[in-house]
Amino acid sequence: MATYVSLLNLTENGVKNFGDSPRRAQDFAASAKKYGVAVKDIYWTLGAFDGVLVYEADSDESAAAAMLALGSLCNVSTQTLPAFDAETFKGIAGKVSG
Repeated sequence: MATYVSLLNLTENGVKNFGDSPRRAQDFAASAKKYGVAVKDIYWTLGAFDGVLVYEADSDESAAAAMLALGSLCNVSTQTLPAFDAETFKGIAGKVSG
C-alpha cells in the first residue's frame, strides 16, 4: 500500500462546527476503509494548514475517492501528497543515473 499525506484546511462550514471535528475525523477513518484507505494518523495543526491526515491506500484512485468523499462533506479542503519511506525512496533514487 502506498502512503499519502493530505493537508487540510477548514472550510467556513468546518470552522462553524469545529467542535465536531474529532468525531468527524473518527467517522472518516472508519468510512475510508470502503475506499481501500487505512488512516494512520490525524493531526490538528497551527499555521498554514489546519490539519494533516496520514494514510495508506491501495491505489491513487482509492486515495482520490476517499479525498473526494471527505471534501464532499464541506468541512475541509485537501491537498494530497504521495509520500515515500526511506526504503522506497532508496529504490527511486537508485533509478536515477548520474
